[in-house]
Amino acid sequence: MKILSLFDGISIAQQAFKELCFEVEYYASEIDKQAISITQKNHPQTIQIGSVEEVYGRETCIDIDLIIGGSPCQDLSIAKKNREGLKGQKSGLFYEYVRILNEVKPKYFILENVASMPKEAKEQISEILRVEPIMINASLVSAQQRKRLFWIGRLVGGKYEQLKIEQPEDRKIYLKDILESGEAVKEKAYCLTAHQKDFINDFIKRHQGNYVFKDKPIRIGSLGKGGQGDRIYSIHGKSVCLSANGGGRGAKTGLYLITGGAKGKTLEIRKDGKSNLLTTVSTDSLVVLKDYFRPLTPIECERLQSLPDNYTEGLAKTNRKKLLGNGFNCAVIKYIIKSIYRKDYLKTRRTT
Repeated sequence: MKILSLFDGISIAQQAFKELCFEVEYYASEIDKQAISITQKNHPQTIQIGSVEEVYGRETCIDIDLIIGGSPCQDLSIAKKNREGLKGQKSGLFYEYVRILNEVKPKYFILENVASMPKEAKEQISEILRVEPIMINASLVSAQQRKRLFWIGRLVGGKYEQLKIEQPEDRKIYLKDILESGEAVKEKAYCLTAHQKDFINDFIKRHQGNYVFKDKPIRIGSLGKGGQGDRIYSIHGKSVCLSANGGGRGAKTGLYLITGGAKGKTLEIRKDGKSNLLTTVSTDSLVVLKDYFRPLTPIECERLQSLPDNYTEGLAKTNRKKLLGNGFNCAVIKYIIKSIYRKDYLKTRRTT
């Protein structure tokens, strides 16, 4: 099977195929040298073909089965003020995806982008691709709330038609399930003041019976002025999105409270909330550990993206988190691939 991945990043799509035991010939279009280094570390057989602007389908990629890609979202995301939409320099690369799709004519295509994009951009993309998107929240298959739109098409009679995908089942994975412990979390811990502890404890006592928000982070308090980077969430819910250009102690990703530590002192909170999205702009998602708070580790960020531990090992921590925030959730992509290639997947499972 031949796969062409545009805006490949750290090749999470390839990892999904690998975990599903598919044998693939994988072409990757990526220009970030650090991302490429992570791809080649994990998948040394990857065929790197450079920038999407220099990919000419009829010459470079023949008999492609699937094109997959998440075109840059910076000009579409709600995280950016005065977003320019598809007219923006980065998000406008969507049109390169369309050009290559029309040149290559693969059997299937998958396009991913942020669910928070303007309605106008969503409608424009749907009109060009002639399929409607499905919104899948990674919170169903991971500990991270990450809403993404997926346009999924199948080539029929020379034209693409929509391939309908059902929603995945909720695996009920929460932030508490993916946290590291021991030496790995001691490197960067900050003590809470007595006033902060009193405020948080008071907030919990007053609100712990009200946490009924399904598939969302459970907010239990805040520090300082309560900006997005200083909001505190329970680890019994989902994590919030890692954000690279945020401010505050949680860098726009939130702080996470780990209560108790002694047997019988765990706070009783309903386990039906979710964590937010990992984004390219996230650097310091924070966890409160008893009387301390700390950043999420790179391994925890990898787990939020449903990747193997140390997948991004070899780079600085900040760069690892940024690349992870810019990628797919691996479990979501695996689910979509299984839905597209269900018969082939079942055959592969029987022979492995």
